[in-house]
Amino acid sequence: MDAGELWKRYRRYFCRVDLLDLSLDISRMHFDEAFLDSMEPAMQKAFQDMDALESGAIANPDEKRMVGHYWLRAPQKAPMKEIAEEISASVESIQKFVTDVHAGRIRPPNSVRFTHALAIGIGGSALGPMFVGDALGNPSTDRIHMHFIDNTDPDGIARTLELLKGRLQETLAIVTSKSGGTPDTRNGMLLAAEAYSAASLSFSRRAVAVTMPGSQMDELAAREAWLARFPMFDWVGGRTSELSAVGLSRRRCKGSTFPECSLVRPSATRLRAFTTLGAIPPR
Repeated sequence: MDAGELWKRYRRYFCRVDLLDLSLDISRMHFDEAFLDSMEPAMQKAFQDMDALESGAIANPDEKRMVGHYWLRAPQKAPMKEIAEEISASVESIQKFVTDVHAGRIRPPNSVRFTHALAIGIGGSALGPMFVGDALGNPSTDRIHMHFIDNTDPDGIARTLELLKGRLQETLAIVTSKSGGTPDTRNGMLLAAEAYSAASLSFSRRAVAVTMPGSQMDELAAREAWLARFPMFDWVGGRTSELSAVGLSRRRCKGSTFPECSLVRPSATRLRAFTTLGAIPPR
């Protein structure tokens, strides 16, 4: 193609959607006009499936679970009022707890306030909080300094606990396991509890559970009167749980004011607008 033809193709196949703050130029891809027409049925089917998913259709037939992590960013879009209320109540309870921690109303015995936090979890219960904490955190301004036990490597756990030596008195332990019975997380929790005990400190008076209601960990936390228990929802997978109690409990402890609803997932309706190629021609 000569320059004139390339410019025409660019104007035809460039799309900018201000609503999503997103642009896409496919003009240099090798396809002809018949290709887009041939893909129309598949695209419409994809949009229909997205609509069904966002409306609460069962996405995991084996476990009969919905997939609704995007409702965490917009509770009003949840398919049931009860789910929306659960999300809002969870956010409010975490915010109140962390506000009380920062103010010293919830504090460790014989100390003014918590200055460190030890997050214990693996996989999706750790990766998101670690990433966002690193991206948004600042050691000079964080209200609470975060540490992680995210695997069962004995040396790694020992190093983390060594860093907290002499600081466990003011260290809040946040233990996260969706099922409440993940062996890796339980092992990390037991080793951490041993470290607190060796320092003549109460683990339960410094511990928070993030787990599904009624799980083994939830029952343990209730039995031992941990400081708090925050719910995980069965319709949120670990790898997409950053805006649930998994991520909020840690991020808010650090002092981040990053809004829970600022990362807006494009809905099927918005993506339809984006796939209307040439919606806003380039100037």
